[in-house]
Amino acid sequence: MTQTNRLSGGQIDRNTTLNFRFDNRSYTAHSGDTLASALLANGVRMIGRSFKYHRPRGVLTAGSEEPNGIVELRTGNRKEPNTRATTTEMFDGLEAQSQNRWPSLKYDALAVNDLFSNFLSAGFYYKTFMWPAAFWEKLYEPMIRRAAGLGSLSMEDDPDEYDKGFRHCDLLIIGSGPSGLMAALTAGRAGADVILADEDFALGGRLNSETFTLGDHSASDWAAQAVAELSALPNVRLMPRTTVIGAFDHGVYGAVERTGDHLPTLPAAKPRQILWRIYTKRALLCAGATERPIAFENNDRPGIMMAGALRSYANRFAVTASERVAIFTNNDDGHRTAADMHAKGVKIAAVVDVRDDAPTSHDYEVLRGAQVTDTKGRHGLTFVEVALADGTTRTLDCGALGVSGGWNPNVHLTCHQRGRPAWNEALAAFVPGPDLPVGLSVAGAANGVMSTHGALQSGAEEAAQLLELSGALPDLPKAEDAPVAQKPFWCVEGCKRAWLDQQNDVTVKDVKLSYQEGFRSVEHLKRYTTLGMATDQGKTSNMGGLAIMAEVAGKSIPETGTTIFRPPYTPVPIGTFAGRMRGQEFHPTRLTPSHYWAKERGAVFVEVGNWLRAQWFPLPGETHWRESVDREVRQTRASVGVCDCTTLGKIDVQGTDAAAFLNRIYANGFAKLAVGKTRYGLMLREDGIAMDDGTAGRLAEDHFVVTTTTANAANVYRHMEFVRQCLCPDMDVQLISTTEAWAQYAVAGPNARKLLQKIVDPEFDISNEGFPFMACGNITVCGGLRARLFRISFSGELAFEIAVPARYGDALMRRLMTEGEEFAVVPYGTEALGVMRIEKGHAAGNELNGTTTALNLGMGRMVSKKKDSIGSTLSEREALNEPDALRMVGIKPVDADHKITAGGHLMNTEGPVDAAHDQGYVTSAAYSPSLNSSIGLGFLKNGGNRLGEQMRLVSPVTDLTVEVEIVSAHFVDPEGERVRA
Repeated sequence: MTQTNRLSGGQIDRNTTLNFRFDNRSYTAHSGDTLASALLANGVRMIGRSFKYHRPRGVLTAGSEEPNGIVELRTGNRKEPNTRATTTEMFDGLEAQSQNRWPSLKYDALAVNDLFSNFLSAGFYYKTFMWPAAFWEKLYEPMIRRAAGLGSLSMEDDPDEYDKGFRHCDLLIIGSGPSGLMAALTAGRAGADVILADEDFALGGRLNSETFTLGDHSASDWAAQAVAELSALPNVRLMPRTTVIGAFDHGVYGAVERTGDHLPTLPAAKPRQILWRIYTKRALLCAGATERPIAFENNDRPGIMMAGALRSYANRFAVTASERVAIFTNNDDGHRTAADMHAKGVKIAAVVDVRDDAPTSHDYEVLRGAQVTDTKGRHGLTFVEVALADGTTRTLDCGALGVSGGWNPNVHLTCHQRGRPAWNEALAAFVPGPDLPVGLSVAGAANGVMSTHGALQSGAEEAAQLLELSGALPDLPKAEDAPVAQKPFWCVEGCKRAWLDQQNDVTVKDVKLSYQEGFRSVEHLKRYTTLGMATDQGKTSNMGGLAIMAEVAGKSIPETGTTIFRPPYTPVPIGTFAGRMRGQEFHPTRLTPSHYWAKERGAVFVEVGNWLRAQWFPLPGETHWRESVDREVRQTRASVGVCDCTTLGKIDVQGTDAAAFLNRIYANGFAKLAVGKTRYGLMLREDGIAMDDGTAGRLAEDHFVVTTTTANAANVYRHMEFVRQCLCPDMDVQLISTTEAWAQYAVAGPNARKLLQKIVDPEFDISNEGFPFMACGNITVCGGLRARLFRISFSGELAFEIAVPARYGDALMRRLMTEGEEFAVVPYGTEALGVMRIEKGHAAGNELNGTTTALNLGMGRMVSKKKDSIGSTLSEREALNEPDALRMVGIKPVDADHKITAGGHLMNTEGPVDAAHDQGYVTSAAYSPSLNSSIGLGFLKNGGNRLGEQMRLVSPVTDLTVEVEIVSAHFVDPEGERVRA
């Protein structure tokens, strides 16, 4: 097909012809078109079907407020449903499909719903699907789910990339119409850091759709010159294709930039969309206004559009919806559309104006005091019926009808922090109320200033006021300054099927029914009828619904009230919110300093919190992970092993009150800990439950280094900051997390000291006498590199933990492996680490599970009675200290060939297996190569007095029953002789 509805002029590039397909038919367009303008240019009026009745739908608007022109874009795994044709920038090869129809757009089987509209009125689902109750699960719910939604998903992974970013500015200007451009010029020329964001791909806003002049230039030329000047200013950032979707606390705004939606294919590594978090000192909303429709019989046919949209398509895109057009208006702006289209050579059938004093000095017929009462044309408008002022009727032959019921300021972002708009009687519309988000001001049509001169002036004045600029404002171009001339008119009286929300098929009758059945508040009206719940969030329908409700209730519109708005301003793909957080990047991944060395050694990795840690290091010939883990444990206990434990939380605690602060944080005492010593500590929550365990080494009188478990690093640091700031604000103590600043390695085994003596500088004595168990200190290694050394053990062997600045972590690991070759040094991973800690009876995350106390863990004596500490008082509650309270014990099978399973429950050897007779449970289990048997740690009632007792370990879920013996949790070296060697 040729572009039969293309006009002369416009802002399209006629030298560039683009090919696209809609519903498997090929068309042509030009650069600068949207999908909607291209379809109209090719004579395509019907684009989709409505949600409930499947009535034919065509384009209603020219912007993001579009409720009807919703299509599927692209194919395959890049298919995107529910996309507005009015904002889809045309590119060569674009493919689009209509939605919500079967088998075709013209012949939709579910259009039969329209014949049963009397039975499918608002709220029918609340009444229909309640009886019989048994039908819900088998019939009603599957049927509703099948009918729900408009478009369809590809059910394939989205191949595109999305990203997130941060930006900062002195002034964020939202909207690039006359007020936005003037505000940006004012602030930009003054040197302020400015961001100008607009959802359109062409900056200029409404100026691109008008034919009036600004000074000596056309509106679009003036806008182009302003954009060119702003582009040349280094302190101004222009962001077209960017929708500001929300106003949040502290001057933060969310914005979605469509960086790749207008491209046939994305370049490598280029994101399709970016979600920006913009931090502002001030913000100025210049979002303009949205034209509102008038309700009348069958006002939803393809070809019936907003009058301002008809003007946009004609002036900007050089497109008309038909060769013969009528206008239905209650204000002078409708006449501007008629005049512009008449000047383009489009035949004006008539302007139907509800006002008795409507202007008539035009070259086309004006029907004063008249109303459109009905329309004809199933798949597209063909005739309009008009009731004249004298009571007679007349039929107008036309293929398009422009409707203008006035304009609503776009107040949405002003409501995102619970602010309510205020009623403006002169505009018959809501304008921004007094409770704006902090730092936000409003200018131009968004603030009810409807003339071009007023928009320019308010933009300049608001920008100057927000930035506290002194001096004269820039000169404004001469522009129209006509006052608003309109007669509030919402609905033609007596109509039966007049549409308010065209996407969701909400009619005037539905609103009246909502009132009749008692759903009269605006919130109830919205949910009962689904008014304003379409993809446009009611931008074109809410005001009409409120006006009808006010009429039937006998109240004014402000008395009836309005719903407020919430983010996002327009629909946002879920992928944009996710950004790069998908697949392996679903959450941040931290790599240990030895990661690349471990990768070279063929390590198998596991996620631990946000860290990627080596689980084990397989050698050639090892076919099962147990072989690798058993070898690592045996070699470590026989000679020496090295494990990267950088992931442990590390918190520097400094200040004159550091010791007193830790004394308050930990259940056991730290006030008298000597410099150069480390102490194991137990941290309780306020309710007396164990929160975390770890160590604290005192490097100086006012300097401690606290270590935490990997999983609780952030929680412990957050807890300590809360105590410092809120509970102990008078203490001289400062905290800083240094987890990522230091690479730390555990060197464990009988030859651990010999290995370290090869790299620790000779002036530091790390002998058993010079550096005993639980010692710590600042040292240097490898000829002067600063380091920290702690003599602590998690494995039960002679062990140290050595820390160096993180950038030297990889080099240190390689050096340890090289120097340790003579001792047959072995790297060991988290599995071997877990085996050795279970063999030694050390509690870890499985035991510190948020339900256990110091008493349960066998650490009751660590809760000091001589001092106050967080959680110590509540840890003494009677219920937490019963004689048969759970105690941590060791568990081993009677038959060494049997397996201990974590999560299994302990039962007496005789008696029923049920919750009432549960004696305890297993928290950690592993195979011990040291004992050649499976072992476990767990909690058992009165466990301390039941060592040697035989019990049953059961797991009904896995059908497990194992005879076990209760033993000490310390399987290896219970006297602790090795750690002190």
